[in-house]
Amino acid sequence: MSKKIVGLMIVAVLIGVMVVGIVKDNIEETSEFDNVALGSEVEFLATKEGLALGETAPDFELETLEGETAKLSDYRGKKVILNFWTTWCPPCRAEMPHMQDYYDQKAKEDNVEILAVNLTTADHGMEKITSFVSEYGLAFPILLDAEGDMGAVYQAVTIPTSYILDTEGRVQNKFVGPMDQATIEELIGKIE
Repeated sequence: MSKKIVGLMIVAVLIGVMVVGIVKDNIEETSEFDNVALGSEVEFLATKEGLALGETAPDFELETLEGETAKLSDYRGKKVILNFWTTWCPPCRAEMPHMQDYYDQKAKEDNVEILAVNLTTADHGMEKITSFVSEYGLAFPILLDAEGDMGAVYQAVTIPTSYILDTEGRVQNKFVGPMDQATIEELIGKIE
């Protein structure tokens, strides 16, 4: 009996070591893409092609919550907040009222569109998504990443993750974590 317990403990330790190694590799791999926010200072650290500062954001076409299709390139001429989120994510829940307030109060004046891309494959079904959008009174476009491709392309490992794009569709910033209205205004204000 004690040999079984010792054997199970050894297996548990080996599994723990493997998990720590995988998590450490994941953190090292993604840490260079996270933003650093100190007070009101936000620094862009993305370096991969297509997601680097100044690079054109990869185009995509996704279905909206209303069943229409939307292409990122259709929003050229506007600044875009491209936000990746799920319904079960507490920081996403904290961020959405700020995004909606900004959308209601300043987005039109600032020539900004918010595209909220739901990571549908990681979420809990359409009913939860629809309920979430209704609960928060979200009026900006909700896009559905039903295949999970865009979350991968845009490296939305930690959610929420938001990209700030200029009027030409170029990446101007990446923000990992929830944004409040002041942060949104600051990031948009940095775009000429």
